[in-house]
Amino acid sequence: MKILKIVVNGLPHVKDELNIDFVAQQRVDTYDKEHLFNVFSNIYVNRAISFIGINASGKTTILKTISFVMKLLNNQPINNIESKIIMDDLSKDEDVIITSFFYDGKNVNKLVTVITKKINETDGSEKLIIKDEKLWFKNADKVKKKTLFVFNENDLEEIRNKNEQYLMDDVSIIVARNKKNNSGIFVCDMLEWTDHNILNVLGRFPKELLTFLDPSIEYLECSLNDKKVDIRLKFYGKEEIIINNTRILENYLSSGTIKGLGVFMSAAFSFSEGGYMIIDEIENHFNREIVATLIRFFMDEKVNKKGATILFSTHYSELLDEFERNDSIYIVRNKGGIGVENLSSILKRNDIKKSEVYDSGYLGGTVPEYEAYVALKKVFEKRI
Repeated sequence: MKILKIVVNGLPHVKDELNIDFVAQQRVDTYDKEHLFNVFSNIYVNRAISFIGINASGKTTILKTISFVMKLLNNQPINNIESKIIMDDLSKDEDVIITSFFYDGKNVNKLVTVITKKINETDGSEKLIIKDEKLWFKNADKVKKKTLFVFNENDLEEIRNKNEQYLMDDVSIIVARNKKNNSGIFVCDMLEWTDHNILNVLGRFPKELLTFLDPSIEYLECSLNDKKVDIRLKFYGKEEIIINNTRILENYLSSGTIKGLGVFMSAAFSFSEGGYMIIDEIENHFNREIVATLIRFFMDEKVNKKGATILFSTHYSELLDEFERNDSIYIVRNKGGIGVENLSSILKRNDIKKSEVYDSGYLGGTVPEYEAYVALKKVFEKRI
């Protein structure tokens, strides 16, 4: 299953409509095809999508929303999804409407899911329920790019039936279609590791990856025995180190090496499945070249043969220069609510250095306000 577009309305703290387009919006030239993935016909999706903004602009909220939608489409009960926190401030009478467009290998689908909060009058407990839902689909062979997201009533396939006893009220109707087609989405969600730098992958790590991250490591193997982690680490010219706690690994390896092992192995899983990898604050613990290498791997059709997509947030404007196209970059701002805007709708030319445009303040809301800078400077002048 390939995601084509996600549209969300009514999400708390988000201003207006949240619209994330995975499909390449700008013209696709012959050179561009090397960095994009051809889903079908003349429909291409970006292999890497970046969300950039200043602190507290809402980047994490955007990534959590994307994660939530992907797991909804993966048959998970919405109350069991970690990123449901994005709806914590939803009031009883408010609805969140999620419109998902995706390709299942044969058809283009549109799923509209209406989510609301239900409060138990007896004990006051709260839970999210799917209030209403509709599914449309049309044969991809008859779809043109201009009408990709246009559906009519003849395309309507299924309406959520409240009388269906087998379907839980927090599970999407897409579950039946997924089981029938044996389809789903491979999601490598690393959002929970943003503030916790712990090795999250077991196995024997490739020698080439170890050398790339830390040339002094001869081998590293992690396995699970009797519910205990067995870690064997050896540096060149040193005795083997055996430990049974991933946290102790921090005493021997740098934070960048630990994060790199988890991130690059997760990327390898995503490549093999053609799935999605979600990372918040991608530059944490990494130098620029390591991050750039990861992004380049996703954009390289020889490495990323099945069209996996990395979605990440960053404060590091120089990473934007890794992108050849503007439509793979989203600018996130928070003024009276979180807003997201695709760079291609602001900047038409791809040949302009994107980091310089971002840092210049030309886009608006991408650098700290000058007045805030002056006020902070005065405070330090008085206190020091």
